[in-house]
Amino acid sequence: MAVFSSLADKLQETFKKLTGKGKLTEADINEAMRTVRMALLEADVSYKVVKDFVASVKERALGADILASLTPGQQVIKIVQEELTALMGSEQAKINMQPKPPTIVMMAGLQGSGKTTSAAKLALLFKKQHKRPLLVAGDIYRPAAIKQLEVLGEQTGIPVFSLGDKISPVEIARQGVEHAKANGNDLILIDTAGRLHIDEALMQELKDIKATVQPHEILLVVDAMAGQDAVKVAETFNAELEIDGLVLTKMDGDTRGGAALSAKAVTGKPIKFVGMGEKLDAMEPFYPDRMASRILGMGDVLTLIEKVQAEVDDQKAKELEDKMRNATFTLDDFLDQMEQLRKMGGMKDMLAMIPGIGKQIRDLEIDEREIRKVESIVLSMTPAERQDPSILNASRKQRVARGSGVQVQQVNRLLKQFEDTKKMMKKLTESGMLKQERIHKPRNKKNKGKKSGKSGGNRGGGMSSMFSKLLGR
Repeated sequence: MAVFSSLADKLQETFKKLTGKGKLTEADINEAMRTVRMALLEADVSYKVVKDFVASVKERALGADILASLTPGQQVIKIVQEELTALMGSEQAKINMQPKPPTIVMMAGLQGSGKTTSAAKLALLFKKQHKRPLLVAGDIYRPAAIKQLEVLGEQTGIPVFSLGDKISPVEIARQGVEHAKANGNDLILIDTAGRLHIDEALMQELKDIKATVQPHEILLVVDAMAGQDAVKVAETFNAELEIDGLVLTKMDGDTRGGAALSAKAVTGKPIKFVGMGEKLDAMEPFYPDRMASRILGMGDVLTLIEKVQAEVDDQKAKELEDKMRNATFTLDDFLDQMEQLRKMGGMKDMLAMIPGIGKQIRDLEIDEREIRKVESIVLSMTPAERQDPSILNASRKQRVARGSGVQVQQVNRLLKQFEDTKKMMKKLTESGMLKQERIHKPRNKKNKGKKSGKSGGNRGGGMSSMFSKLLGR
């Protein structure tokens, strides 16, 4: 995750110095707070937000009763984590889903903020949660905006309501809601027009749409890379429209990320979703506590668990464990595992969520070409060869090499690494280590006090280790 990387490095370095001390003086805390202040300002967090944040942390740190289980340095880090979480909203803010559908969500924002794409990403996110979304093409001014939404609708399998660019956006929105009611859509996402800059005509049109369809949620889409300009935009839209929440886009492309830390404090409205990449499934609910943990280098295990649970098939996971235990794991199984990693965002993104790992792998480059090369080698084999690589004699290997565009030595290297991996996985399953890595869903209020049932039963560590070894990492 590129966002906050610079801030995270500086904060982690500062707190590393604190945790090395057995006792903290007021001078130690003052020095640490000076570094925190500069790091936040350089991350483009607004001055007032930084001033209030540092004052609050300092007050708590100087007056804190040191917990028996924590060193003084750890206590300060705990306070910073809590204050960072509070700054970004304390708890996850969800869409206000209506008991009587449809729920109407109006998307607003400046041109270029990623509004149209965000509407499609949100629709896909809720489709996976068994909602029946409808996208309404209400931007009639930007060239190809309607076509863009229709293409995104085709890619995600989500219907798009459009009346072209000759009818007013207010009427398009009104008819879109009627269409949704008639066709059983329980969630409506209305894409509205943006401008390069806020102007009176834009705001009036948005107010007219709001008055006509009475949306249950108005989400403002903000480009996180815009820094303090993004916060000013959020302030203006909130004053004019009374927004309900923010969607921050391009969070994977900005190393500063000040908008995320300032927006909630300045507008009083929560960040509800963050766009973490260009892929259509790269939209995540925003969890302030998890983001604070990422910034402070504590990882984000809960998000990692959810990603695994969302993509892993229980039955396949059990079959995979049995195959590893019996040493019948094949190259076809390896291809399946690569596909699962791809769905979850890749091995590097997964490892970055493990506490203490993120900074270590930040400069690690996993070359997509190498991954495709491995896939190409495997796919150039016959089904029989993938099931039993031992039948690959010299002539077969030459054929595979020609078919995948590599040298025979590369085929041999892959086969050797595959055999080593099978042996390693067999030992791990026999020792019970992989079974201990089985990921369970966190307990919730309904099953509090009971043992969690089996859930997305894959083993994040086993899959990552296997993938890494086969790539020669």
